[in-house]
Amino acid sequence: MKTISILIPAYNEEAVLDKLFIRLSKLANQEKEYDFEFFFVNDGSRDKTLEIIKDYAEKDTRVSYVNFSRNFGKEIAMIAGLDHVRGDATVIIDADLQDPPELIPDMIKLWEEGYDDVYAKRRSREGETWFKKTTSKLYYKSLQKVTNIPIQEDTGDFRLLDRRVVEALKLFRESQRNTKAMFSWVGFNKKEILYDRDPRAAGETKWNYVKLINLAIDGITSFTTAPLRISTVLGVIVSVFAFLYLLFLVIRTTFFGTDLAGYPSMMAVILFLGGVQLLSLGIIGEYIGRIFNETKYRPLYLVEEYHNGKATKKARN
Repeated sequence: MKTISILIPAYNEEAVLDKLFIRLSKLANQEKEYDFEFFFVNDGSRDKTLEIIKDYAEKDTRVSYVNFSRNFGKEIAMIAGLDHVRGDATVIIDADLQDPPELIPDMIKLWEEGYDDVYAKRRSREGETWFKKTTSKLYYKSLQKVTNIPIQEDTGDFRLLDRRVVEALKLFRESQRNTKAMFSWVGFNKKEILYDRDPRAAGETKWNYVKLINLAIDGITSFTTAPLRISTVLGVIVSVFAFLYLLFLVIRTTFFGTDLAGYPSMMAVILFLGGVQLLSLGIIGEYIGRIFNETKYRPLYLVEEYHNGKATKKARN
């Protein structure tokens, strides 16, 4: 039988794991024509998440897990899971049950029809603020305009990936990751499936606006050099206007003998030009910082413990 791996990154999710296990087990028991693997990546949780996962792993051989040596972040947790899953297809789903596991059978059907990447698009998003929804939509629209690859809007990590897509994603070893953009970059035969996103079943979100902003910056700087080009164009425009203004002042003083405006106008021009320069240096710094991080060739993650559903061993990666 074909194997379906369900990849679940988990960070401090003790409040929701029991509900998740119940729904995953029900799903696997109903889909008897497939073998299932429930693969958890414990991303340095500080609560009882790992203990609960271990308890279920002792009772159910379908449960596998990787335990990180510390918290590395969800993006790294996903690539670690893809490195270890053994399924013919892999479904990535969050532990908080905002994405319903009951949608997975529909994904499997589309996969069997020949689609390599069946991604779930949110028709509605319960439990999220208007501000978050609006900024998310603006971000993806902006990312689409500055990159040369199609970016799916209102989609997250909830999707089914064929084995060949998983193998393609495993080739991406950069430390500054934006997996949502990578899904688009690799291509393959994609299919959209609509669903209504639920609020968290329990616990609290691990995302805040600072983390979301950092993720957005990583997405832009990882897949386009448009910010560098924009800063270049802005610098040219400012330089042209500054030269024209300087020419205007010289002509006015030469032919009309008018005194220069003095301190206020000079400070306005200096502050404006200084702001543009600092903005440009900041953009350049973002790219240089990423180059610096990538040239170290550090491992993406370190594994403290790996359990493959049959045996547990100590490992480092």
